[in-house]
Amino acid sequence: MIELSDVNEWLETSVYGLSEAEKITRQMVRFRELSHWHYEHCEAYRNIVDAAFGGKKACDAKRLEDLPFLPVTMFKSHELRTSPKESIVKVLTSSGTTGQAVSKIFIDRPTGISMEKALVKIMQHFLGKQRWPMIILDHKNVIKDRASFSARGAGILGMSQFGIKPFYALQDDLSLDWEGLLDYIKNSGGGNRFFLFGFTFMIWLGLVEELEKKGKTIDLSQSVLVHSGGWKKLIDQAVSPEEFRRRLKAVTGINICLNFYGMVEQVGGVFMENELHYLQASVFSQVIIRDPLTLQPMPDGEKGLVQVLSVLPTSYPGFSILTEDIGVIRGIDHPDAGMKGKFFEILGRVPQAELRGCSDTVSSS
Repeated sequence: MIELSDVNEWLETSVYGLSEAEKITRQMVRFRELSHWHYEHCEAYRNIVDAAFGGKKACDAKRLEDLPFLPVTMFKSHELRTSPKESIVKVLTSSGTTGQAVSKIFIDRPTGISMEKALVKIMQHFLGKQRWPMIILDHKNVIKDRASFSARGAGILGMSQFGIKPFYALQDDLSLDWEGLLDYIKNSGGGNRFFLFGFTFMIWLGLVEELEKKGKTIDLSQSVLVHSGGWKKLIDQAVSPEEFRRRLKAVTGINICLNFYGMVEQVGGVFMENELHYLQASVFSQVIIRDPLTLQPMPDGEKGLVQVLSVLPTSYPGFSILTEDIGVIRGIDHPDAGMKGKFFEILGRVPQAELRGCSDTVSSS
């Protein structure tokens, strides 16, 4: 019977202090443990590994690229749970439009605690330990049932622990509460130093464009904005990350604007933007790029499907996931990145026809 090592050894490790070679050596021990753990305790995962990866021997892979992985779509079509049902304390669901299937992620108390601690370690690297008044670029009704909520709600609740006196700057129709925002800035005690969080397109639509239309600016020059998701809509409007940062700064004065990449299927192990404006893997995470058709690993610098790995998930088999995103590795241990490890760029989403093909490949080969 496999026993998992103490996850606290990861939580006590420097978040971006290990070289890529050091990190992979240590992570491989944990990933093999997780492979065996889920193989023994999750029947659905065991069936997939047996059918697609040649059985239990795949859990002893010597290379990162040879470990079993699951397409993210399987979390939409199956209830994948490793811990007993009675120990699950929270069920997270992914974002999705009406009629779309959503992922269901089953979190028990130990997994929830380790994910929360990992997120704290990552965010404190960028924000420090001081908590500032927080402006949330969303409406307050997005948070409803605390036991089961969407990726948006989970993101807001996860980030809220890094701020104080949260103010929801958007109204239910996603319009900017201009008077409320001014009143909050004036009376919160933050001066012009705040922690802002939101999803990229909503920040663009509800804050940047609204201020531009009003011909108004606000002084948030000492603030930090953290944002994620929604780039496809901006790309459709020909808004690049550079233009997003430039126009945001023009109306708010914000200099520190940090994008991050994460997903409800691997809460806690977010990839934050480094000083080169690429996404950096922390000590908790790893990334592989695979050919969309053959699923073979791609050389650095060539685009393909993004696979993300995390040392954290134990209550569900989500430690190694093939996403629906296209990306490219941009560098490793680069001195100008300000952090050690691998960093990458997300280029977009794979066409749905190819997605289905990839899922079929893994589930039936």
